[in-house]
Amino acid sequence: AFYTWILRQHTTTRLPPAEIHELGLREVARIEAEMHAILDAQGHTGGTPAEWLQRLAKDPQFLYPNTDEGRNQALAAYKRIADDVLAAAPKHFNVLPKAGIEVRRVPEFKEATAPGAYYNMPAMDGSRPGVFFANLRDMAEVPKFGMKTLTYHEGVPGHHFQIAIALELRGVPTFRKMGLFTAYAEGWALYAERLQKEVGSYKDDPYGD
Repeated sequence: AFYTWILRQHTTTRLPPAEIHELGLREVARIEAEMHAILDAQGHTGGTPAEWLQRLAKDPQFLYPNTDEGRNQALAAYKRIADDVLAAAPKHFNVLPKAGIEVRRVPEFKEATAPGAYYNMPAMDGSRPGVFFANLRDMAEVPKFGMKTLTYHEGVPGHHFQIAIALELRGVPTFRKMGLFTAYAEGWALYAERLQKEVGSYKDDPYGD
């Protein structure tokens, strides 16, 4: 009963656990089929997508040096990706957040136990921008082919557009600006990834795709 209640809280639906689990299995199968097709087209046949991703993530062509210079290069690359999205965003969105977004490294004192990336919302009064934090504790964990998708998800047009625009709404109570439902928040971020594919951000970048 508790698990069912937690699922309702995160999804805002009354779908039973078994049905949500089956949906998840179908989504994994769909995504793996797309990945297989892309990998096969690059000559990476045999094995599972997970196995190929593990191999490709160790390929030097996809890695920055595990040095301060390598970290600076990665931060600059994340910023370029975000800037490219922001420059094109007026073509795809009628409403854009007023708040800006910055790309920063996860502070070193907490990077060992922090996730690979996360987003911090801007201040409601506009005094602080949103921040996309990238964890650079070990550059072997930051393959270049994953950087676009991570930026689209955590930054723009992902959580930054979703959260900053909500905070900037007028005429609604505060709780409606602050409430974060998992299915909507992460669903929007996944939509943002797919949207960037639809507008050509992965053109000539099969590994990013």
